[in-house]
Amino acid sequence: MANQRVWLITGCSSGFGWELCREALSRGDRVIATSRNADKLAELKNLGASTVELDVCQPDEVVNRIVASAVEEHGRIDILVNNAGYLLEGMVEACSEEEIEAQFNCNVFGLLRMIRAILPYMRAQKSGTIANLGSIGGWRGTPAVGVYCGTKFAVAGITDTLRLEAEPFGIDVTIIEPGYFRTNFLTSANRTAAKRTIADYPFAEQMKANLDQVNKNQPGDPLKGVKVMVDYLTKSGPWAGVEKLPWRLALGADAVEHVRETLKRLSADHEKWADAVNKTNCDDVPSSAS
Repeated sequence: MANQRVWLITGCSSGFGWELCREALSRGDRVIATSRNADKLAELKNLGASTVELDVCQPDEVVNRIVASAVEEHGRIDILVNNAGYLLEGMVEACSEEEIEAQFNCNVFGLLRMIRAILPYMRAQKSGTIANLGSIGGWRGTPAVGVYCGTKFAVAGITDTLRLEAEPFGIDVTIIEPGYFRTNFLTSANRTAAKRTIADYPFAEQMKANLDQVNKNQPGDPLKGVKVMVDYLTKSGPWAGVEKLPWRLALGADAVEHVRETLKRLSADHEKWADAVNKTNCDDVPSSAS
């Protein structure tokens, strides 16, 4: 097909990764579906995906070799979706150094490994799209999942810088930040609880109970969500004719409201203290307009 795109998607054994593969395949594109356990991708393989065993936490040389092999087989990679990740559950004080490093290794450093491996090919072809999966947790923190939120704040910052660096090469870089969708992300298999608990925190158990209650009762429909995501990343549907993707895309009605409320809070705090903090220039620097 003349307009057939090649996708590489991480974390495809379930959730958004799984559904993204199905949606892209249904539109006639080629998909390289990856997971730590390729056996879990058998159904996607039957649908026509190329399935690859890839753990984003592996060293650079391993990830680079796998990506090089994928490019050799398919000729190019047009869209990278950094979807792999998990949720560390625990109060910030209670999470151990090892647990925090593991969370950042998967959610942030793994994403960076994929970007470093694929960007040389996209620069050479002078085109491509890199989509990082963020979260509404990257807009404001939530007790008991603060380290996870920290990884998503980090991804947002990396995305904002990378989009500026990659723009001269015709490469789009964006972050998609879903709200609560009815995937299996909040099941026990995808939540890692910190080994340590601290009884002084009164809401630790309540937050765990809240996540248990929300699990499988989320408002978002993942099938509808991935249709929006594929339209967005292929600049079709509502995004037809868009030259450059924006930095951030909130996905879901709850995500839109979450971002709106957060921006209002940030703006109110900013204006409240602006007069107290903006008179800090050296005397030889003209004052900026308030």
